[in-house]
Amino acid sequence: MHLTRPAWRRRLSGLHKKTAPKGGFSLSLAPEPGGGTRLTLAGRLDLGGLEDLKNDLTGVWGQVERQRLVVDLGGVVYLDSAGALALAGLETEAQARGVELVYQGLGPAAQGIKGLLDLEGLKKPPLIPAVRSGGFLDQVGEAWLATIKDVYLVISFLGEFLAACGRAILHPKLLRLGEVLLYMEQVGVNGLPIVGLISFLLGLIMAFMSSLQLQPFGANIYVANLVALAMVKELGPIMTAVLVAGRSGSAFAAEIGTMKVNEEVDALVVMGYDPLVFLALPKVLAAVLTVPLLTLFADLLAIAGGLVVGVTGMGLTAGSYIDQTIKSLNSQDILTSMLKAATFALLIAGIGCQRGFMVRGGAQAVGSATTSAVVSAMFLIIVADSIYAVVLHYAG
Repeated sequence: MHLTRPAWRRRLSGLHKKTAPKGGFSLSLAPEPGGGTRLTLAGRLDLGGLEDLKNDLTGVWGQVERQRLVVDLGGVVYLDSAGALALAGLETEAQARGVELVYQGLGPAAQGIKGLLDLEGLKKPPLIPAVRSGGFLDQVGEAWLATIKDVYLVISFLGEFLAACGRAILHPKLLRLGEVLLYMEQVGVNGLPIVGLISFLLGLIMAFMSSLQLQPFGANIYVANLVALAMVKELGPIMTAVLVAGRSGSAFAAEIGTMKVNEEVDALVVMGYDPLVFLALPKVLAAVLTVPLLTLFADLLAIAGGLVVGVTGMGLTAGSYIDQTIKSLNSQDILTSMLKAATFALLIAGIGCQRGFMVRGGAQAVGSATTSAVVSAMFLIIVADSIYAVVLHYAG
């Protein structure tokens, strides 16, 4: 009985017809005169036909008679490591089934290829596992090393960005003013509705909750002081920065990250453009110019929310509430709020661009960079605000 490979597959597994590729292999089964079954392999046993060869060899066991299998390799004209690996799988299966396997017609070259495979070594587990479950100290060490690497990358980007700013100052034509205006619209004008709404509601809530505490003492008028000072000094800049980080910081990281994935940044370099000046500088400059104004708008809306509660729920007049608000604030408070907002904007836009330029891979890497940009920006906002609080306290 001699079956070519397509007929052999129909006989064993009933699969669809498939013609053997030119220069492929063939299988044939026949009874062995001394008892057992003879499997004859001919043609090329190489990587190109590895999957088909493995599937056909698996189907052999349904036709093996007795406990002996003679594999005739005399007709094999080419054998590489992939074909030798398929034969090794045949040997392993024969051992598992208790079948005696004997090779015939194995030339010196084929023996050399087969000898390269360490069957016993393949059965052993790897010396270094693919996934290592380290202990607590290992995890702490890895987290610390990752933090140090991240700080190093941020500082490196800061140095490159400052150098790019210097080049833009020396050559103002490098700065694209049209892009600066476009990003100012995206960061500032498009952010007015959400910032205004949240600020108004926040001022309303603060005024309502504080009135519950101050009304029994007849100190309703000081609700205006509380809302104005809290929003102008702390909550206004922080809340606006958090919203900008979620809206614009993530957008900056996603935009630059997508350009990295599509190799558009590399194309800019090939064309002679500086990516930092071309992409990062307009975004950072637009954020620094816009976020302080956005913060001032948020402060005014929060005060307006407090005014609504003061007039409708506490019996105050609009004039007395506004007059008390003006008395509680001074120019230094407003300037400090604007300075904080500008610092927060620099951190948000800078870390968003840095995370975008660090993207390597595909769409998943862009998503990770976007998430990292928002989380890092919020962390840096809190750290910067803490530094401001300490410095302003000791500066009087």
